[in-house]
Amino acid sequence: MNAPFYWVDAFTPEPFRGNPAAVCLLAAPLEDEVMQQLAREFGLSETAFAWPENEGYRLRWFTPAAEVRLCGHATVAAATALWSHNPNLLDLVFYTHSGTLEAVQRDGKVQLTFPSRPPAKFPMPEGLAEAVGVPADKVLWCGRDVDDYIILLPSEEDVRALNPDFRALSEVETRGTIFTAPSASPEFDFVSRFFAPQVGVNEDPVTGSAHCCLAPFWSERLNKRLFQASQLSERGGQLEVELVADRVHLRGHSFVLVNGTVSII
Repeated sequence: MNAPFYWVDAFTPEPFRGNPAAVCLLAAPLEDEVMQQLAREFGLSETAFAWPENEGYRLRWFTPAAEVRLCGHATVAAATALWSHNPNLLDLVFYTHSGTLEAVQRDGKVQLTFPSRPPAKFPMPEGLAEAVGVPADKVLWCGRDVDDYIILLPSEEDVRALNPDFRALSEVETRGTIFTAPSASPEFDFVSRFFAPQVGVNEDPVTGSAHCCLAPFWSERLNKRLFQASQLSERGGQLEVELVADRVHLRGHSFVLVNGTVSII
């Protein structure tokens, strides 16, 4: 069978920045093993698979190593691919392992709505600080949500300076780890980096799902609900984040870099 295939750079208005994801638009689901093999073959941090279901689309995400429960940038990519493939589509509904997600177009950006995932204070796991080279006195707060640890550092400079030992970091029992700090620029409210060698992604360029945790975390500290966020990976990316009750709106640009057909035997 052949399926439409897209390569989308998410959370950026231009190519070669933001977070790239592959998207396969299917007529019906593939076997899990085949989807995992395709994700490994594409070699991007995430590959999304979407197919029609009820009045929307079933959506699943795979890293090269494993399926994940939630991925923001690959959802941006999936919505962008569907709108590119069928410009007559309007608002989108995705059925996922993390519940129902919605995607709409707002002022030239993709807006996604996810469940908020407020973190709870949690002891720093053994080996985590050493794996990223952070002195204990620089960890201002440690917590976690359902999937990830979140670590608050004093400054943007501290977040930029992180240089993880990914082999050591992969031994920590978690999907990934978010490091965050206040932004040094008035253009942004906070900055972050996200590491997930446990699922085959050493550093994710821009992580939508992490901002479902970052939004309630920073809302409590800054007493606001609308944020401009910057992720300090090598590729870099920016997004607008809004906390509305128990939901998080993520807004960002996207760029279709490649579209074509993938042949699946």
